[in-house]
Amino acid sequence: MIENRFGKLEVLTQAPTGTARATPLLFLHGAYAGAWCWQEHFLPYFAAQGWQAYAMSFSGHGASAGREYLDSLSIASYVKDVSDVVARLPARPVLIGHSMGGFVLQKFLEREDLPAAVLMASVPPQGLLGSAIGMGFSKPGLMRDLSSLMGGGFVALETLQEALFAQPVSQERLRMFMRHMQPESHRAIWDMSMFDLPSVSRMRRPPMLILGAAHDQLIPASMVEMTGRAYRLGVEIFPAMGHGMMLDADWRKVAERIDGWLQALPGQ
Repeated sequence: MIENRFGKLEVLTQAPTGTARATPLLFLHGAYAGAWCWQEHFLPYFAAQGWQAYAMSFSGHGASAGREYLDSLSIASYVKDVSDVVARLPARPVLIGHSMGGFVLQKFLEREDLPAAVLMASVPPQGLLGSAIGMGFSKPGLMRDLSSLMGGGFVALETLQEALFAQPVSQERLRMFMRHMQPESHRAIWDMSMFDLPSVSRMRRPPMLILGAAHDQLIPASMVEMTGRAYRLGVEIFPAMGHGMMLDADWRKVAERIDGWLQALPGQ
């Protein structure tokens, strides 16, 4: 694992085993997170399958610059970050976006072409508002704690487990994840709620794989299906998994599905 800086942005890189495939992969994290969420499982897994794998931290996240002005950062700021990193890669990458990262990916497609895209438990093009209203009624405690985290507060380990995982996870791992979690830009959250929603009609439309988790408390399967309907594509929902699909115990099933789909694309 190599940690690079592309300008002011943190980019983790895992070199492929053997001959590299022609198309690199770039992983985009969700809210409250950073490139670190891909480091444990997905980067080494995909490198072992021959992919040059990159994971970036948006401005104000992880080790990227901008934490001191996080709340001024918009979804457009994160899209520009992606454009800056993509321009420095050896070839046009496949983008794989989780949660907020999937929303950023969709906004990126309004501007630029990609060979393929993968949405994992992504915020749908209709935005976050429906999810927020639903969570407010069904999980008011979880909604309250996530709002606290957005402002720099702390949440209980039980809340983190409920938000991210459907399968057993140790207290030690939960504490490790909590140390990595961080506030999110209020402006970006509002952009995802109503102010900067993707325009499906304006997007470039590469091959797209849409994945979700059956026990996702943040982006429930019904919202993943909304994304599928917007793009007129089928979706795949993984049973017994939570929102943190790259970290839950069955992460390998998700990785294998993405790898198999990518290898079946023309040119791969």
